[in-house]
Amino acid sequence: MQFRKFIYRCAAFVLGGALLLGMPLTALAERDYQAEMEARRSLPVQTNELANWPKGPQVGARSAILMDANTGAILYSKNIDEQHYPASVTKLMTCLLAIENCQLDEIVTFSHEAVFSIERGSSNIGMDVGEAITMEQALQAILILSANEVANAVGEHIAGDAASFAEMMNKRADELGCTNTHFMNANGLHDENHYTSARDLALIAQEFFRHDVLATISGTTYCTFEATATQPDSFSLATKNQLVKGKEHEYEYLVGSKTGYTSDSRQTLVSCARKDGMELICVVLVEESPYQFTDTIALFDYGFQNFSNVNIAANDTTYTMNNTGFFASGSDIFGDSTPFISLEQKSMVTLPNTLSFQDLESEVTYDSDYSDSVATVSYHYQGNYVGEGYILLSDAGPESFSFGNNETSGTEEPASETDTEKVSEGNSDEKTEEAPPKPITNEDENNIFINVKLIVIILICIVVLIIIVLTVISIVRNYHFAQRRKQIMRRNRRRNRISESNELKFPK
Repeated sequence: MQFRKFIYRCAAFVLGGALLLGMPLTALAERDYQAEMEARRSLPVQTNELANWPKGPQVGARSAILMDANTGAILYSKNIDEQHYPASVTKLMTCLLAIENCQLDEIVTFSHEAVFSIERGSSNIGMDVGEAITMEQALQAILILSANEVANAVGEHIAGDAASFAEMMNKRADELGCTNTHFMNANGLHDENHYTSARDLALIAQEFFRHDVLATISGTTYCTFEATATQPDSFSLATKNQLVKGKEHEYEYLVGSKTGYTSDSRQTLVSCARKDGMELICVVLVEESPYQFTDTIALFDYGFQNFSNVNIAANDTTYTMNNTGFFASGSDIFGDSTPFISLEQKSMVTLPNTLSFQDLESEVTYDSDYSDSVATVSYHYQGNYVGEGYILLSDAGPESFSFGNNETSGTEEPASETDTEKVSEGNSDEKTEEAPPKPITNEDENNIFINVKLIVIILICIVVLIIIVLTVISIVRNYHFAQRRKQIMRRNRRRNRISESNELKFPK
């Protein structure tokens, strides 16, 4: 008992001293976190180790990445593959699955599990069991107000239950190329098996910000709910995200952003910004407030000031092959009109201002998912990915000519008034749609199709074969002629020797 009283008195003494000094106990813990953050500023930044690469800022986050949303180039890399707890930035994946699988006017109803499975005091908008809102309102509540019970309800609406939705999240993460991610819930509340990395979050955000609805909502400051028959309260709430318009750290180029925090994850933030046609994604993990905002701004400014997008096709001629002779693909059959293979015209790499395109290394792979491409060319600088382009075959149009009806000659004659009237009469009570063009096939009557390139190739092969046959025949004939000539010469020599011998024996 005496010992226990001694402990209580010591605790009371420490508490009283802290209060007298005006320092709450939480401040003691905060100072420790601040010290850890300052120590993290000295951690190595991998991209800073690249020769001639612009030096990026020393941020207090444990992991950070700056990626070009269009090219996928990594401009800034600090421990981007380390696994960390994401907290509420998990909701980016939740909303991505919602927009991919639902309509905005669908009704989301709140179950007992959705409402009461969240931690007491965690972010919510006070929804009750049985209430319902639209999917659009749900997305607003999740992205602007970080409402955990709404994220739960959306997951149940899509997959039926929380566990099935987590499986969908993990499957989608795999499809996006995530390798250090495993989700356990839709809201990001702490779970030892719920983790991701800065690189993986950037890949998820890259897909998230391709959807204008999600980008717009995630950059909105306020959210207002009006009372309805299924939700009886009217209220307006503001986001805690300080990057959006009107907030303390407002960033003028911001597209959208999502915050996150738990005591285990610390501050997390995923953001997208656009300036002069360049769109960048920034992720910071394990950070302290308000530095998740200031460090994000520093990284965005670093990217916009030191990098630019460079067109691949305009700078790389290695993978362009001009047509010659018979292999031209334009209308001038035997001319040199268009490249036989070329690089897709719109693809870009993201280059620092300290480098030129010729400083890059390229690698060709033949498993491209890009339509009409035969290969993908990836570009790197000292192993750091900066973008990719696609090798295309010439698409100058059909390589066949038709003789006969005008409908297959490449130009169409306008329909006659009679034909137009017949079409109108036949569809007077139906919604008319433009019919797709009739495919040109060899089964069409009264049409003769000639594939010029195929015929030329066949003729060349026939000519080559004839030359080979004639050459062989010539060689064989010459051989036989040479043999007969040798025999004749041997016979003549033999006759001469016999004649000479006879003259010696029987002189005249």
